[in-house]
Amino acid sequence: MWSGRRSSGVYGIALALLLGAALSAGCATDPAEPSPAAARQRSVNEDGRRITLTVGVFGTFGMEEAGLYDTYMRLHPDIAVRQTSLTRNDVYYPQLLTHLTAGSGLADVQAVEVGNIAEVLATQADRLVELGTVPGVDRRAFLPWKWAQGTGRDGRTRALGTDIGPQAVCYRKDLFARAGLPTERGAVGRLWAGDWRGYLAAGLRYRERAPEGTAFTDSASGVMAAVTASAGVRFYDARGRLVVAENPAVREAWDLATAFARRGLTARLQQFTPGWDQAFANGRFATVACPAWMLGYIQDKAGPAGRGRWDVAAAPRPGSWGGSFLVVPAAGRHREEAARLAAWLTAPAQQARLFARRGSFPSASAAYALPSVAGARHPYFGDAPVGALFAAAARGVPRAPVGPKDALVAQTLADVGMLQIDQTGRDPDEAWRATMKALDNALDR
Repeated sequence: MWSGRRSSGVYGIALALLLGAALSAGCATDPAEPSPAAARQRSVNEDGRRITLTVGVFGTFGMEEAGLYDTYMRLHPDIAVRQTSLTRNDVYYPQLLTHLTAGSGLADVQAVEVGNIAEVLATQADRLVELGTVPGVDRRAFLPWKWAQGTGRDGRTRALGTDIGPQAVCYRKDLFARAGLPTERGAVGRLWAGDWRGYLAAGLRYRERAPEGTAFTDSASGVMAAVTASAGVRFYDARGRLVVAENPAVREAWDLATAFARRGLTARLQQFTPGWDQAFANGRFATVACPAWMLGYIQDKAGPAGRGRWDVAAAPRPGSWGGSFLVVPAAGRHREEAARLAAWLTAPAQQARLFARRGSFPSASAAYALPSVAGARHPYFGDAPVGALFAAAARGVPRAPVGPKDALVAQTLADVGMLQIDQTGRDPDEAWRATMKALDNALDR
């Protein structure tokens, strides 16, 4: 997922293993499970034996850990569900493409990360089962922009969304107080409401009285990613053309992140590295752009000392960083049964349960009214109403096109370009030219 799963390298490891967030929802309970009598369907092999369905994922999706497979097997006693997992998506995804092309070596249900979904639909659509017409699947239950990401140009939906990464800003209340900034989450959100330039202005205020040894935010790359994620057009346009070089929204994100770097507002860190992890524990920065899945990451890295010091406020503009899908390969032996499993795993009730138990935020907006989402609060982050906060952000995410190489473009912008500006003071125009050249080379243009 980019739901905590960046698509390659250390990103995939760090995020995939830390989706869980300690959520509390007062008196809220998990969504009621469907009646076994209503859900049970006879599914056996020709020789009368139980069917085994396999689910292939990368990292820790949480479905197994949340008990979803066990529940499904209880409701369908003639089906067994087994999961296979690779830790890294940069290992998993090439293998998935190879197996889809060969029509062998596939699980009955396969996960696909959002940064790869456009390429899968563009190149492998005829090797996937259409899922939009599976009984029990209701497109109205999903966020429109998430449903669109799983739908190809032919109008057929071959991927069902699991989770998303709606963005907020996580901040240190103690550091804000020492810098003379407001600490109540509503007042903090109003500092930058509606405009990422307000986030820069808040950083300049923080710098005036910053506690010694601290910066306003972690990295210029993190700022750039957050701003880009809130744009209506990012790296590709609606016709599937790569527009990163001429898109003013990308350049706006680049220029704003550059301003953070050149005005001394960042801790000059690279995200998802040991130094970044340690900086959470040491309190080296006061804010970080924060998708829903990052709550568990912060809690893990900041440790017990950070409890009650961190809080969550609305981001300047809604955006989403992360999310995944389930697909059903057409080469599978049990396509009908696999499609029913994929539909059940992504239904609102199961997504709400996954959020309550593992912290993965639902892509099914119909789940947002369920108690385990609507009433969810996070005790580590000052009892912040994370269910309502992230649901509001999710509903406001623009329906931006997703391209086949989104993950590669994002990583190149961050690691070839913005990281050099942030850490070495490289000239921004020179870094931009080098980044565009690196993209051309990587994409064989």
